[in-house]
Amino acid sequence: MAGNKPTTIKEIARKLKISPSTVSRALNDHPSIGLVTTMRVKKMAEEMAYEPNQTAIFFKQRKTFTIGVILPKLSEPFFSEAISAIENVAEDKKYTVILGQSLDDENRELNILRTFKKHRVDGILISLSKNTSDTDFEEILSKTEIPIVFFDCVPDLSNVHKVYSDLSSGMIEAINAFVERGHSKIALINGPEALFASKERADSFHKALKLQDINPQDGYVVNSDLTESGNEEAMEKLCSLANRPSAVISFNDFVTLDLIRYAKQRGIVLNQDMFFISYANYPLWKYMDNPPMGSIEQYPENQAQKAAEILFDCIEKKEYTNTPQHVVFPSKLSLK
Repeated sequence: MAGNKPTTIKEIARKLKISPSTVSRALNDHPSIGLVTTMRVKKMAEEMAYEPNQTAIFFKQRKTFTIGVILPKLSEPFFSEAISAIENVAEDKKYTVILGQSLDDENRELNILRTFKKHRVDGILISLSKNTSDTDFEEILSKTEIPIVFFDCVPDLSNVHKVYSDLSSGMIEAINAFVERGHSKIALINGPEALFASKERADSFHKALKLQDINPQDGYVVNSDLTESGNEEAMEKLCSLANRPSAVISFNDFVTLDLIRYAKQRGIVLNQDMFFISYANYPLWKYMDNPPMGSIEQYPENQAQKAAEILFDCIEKKEYTNTPQHVVFPSKLSLK
């Protein structure tokens, strides 16, 4: 086109000697337009390198056809699987995904959330930072019509959509597996105390011990800030106990990697002096010579897919304050 100006619907209409409204309907596969006309319009649009005016479409439909996704760290295999599932659902809905990483920084997470709001994304999926307090989202949620669905790491709030894994089922299986192998000195290296997921793990741990008639021992539950130094400090506390545990359940597989390395430095033989089970089921365990005894699967793809489906249901129905959905997937122990 002269001057590289974009082709318009009116120009296509003039070429075909039909009305612009007919061209518009044909390009959008409207049932009132016959197949032959639709094919002629689309062929001419292709020849003329026509591209829809997205700004006009967004204005007309009051949508940007984008969703925002906030994840702690894309480098973690759990979230890599999750984002793949989300993008598959978004692709089917002809939506674009905009991704932000909180890197477990609460302020960064809030800034990303505000940016998504500013750019008018049609919906937001978020797995909370491990350092996020629940109340930070209440004010933001109350002032927006953008639907938000939490998954995996979710707030302890009843008025939000959330999809997460029931950590207790996998914890019970893990404790049972340890007991069946003769362990009774079982410890937990958990995440930050304020984190909802940490509370779940701690409650599940004590519940599972009680089912086995095992009394929790002093010093056997240690919290970490989930940094490398924090994980090593937590491990040092366990190793320094006079009655050192023989079995440890850890917050997640990345924590376990730090614990295993530190244990080896202390001369502790893995799967002989001390056994580990953790959450998430890190896919690279199978390539290690001495992997932990087991890992608890939390099904990131299932969680993310369901969360995305709930979000798009909210977007399509324009129901931002409908009854919150709480979907829970059971966790399951996978022995190595």
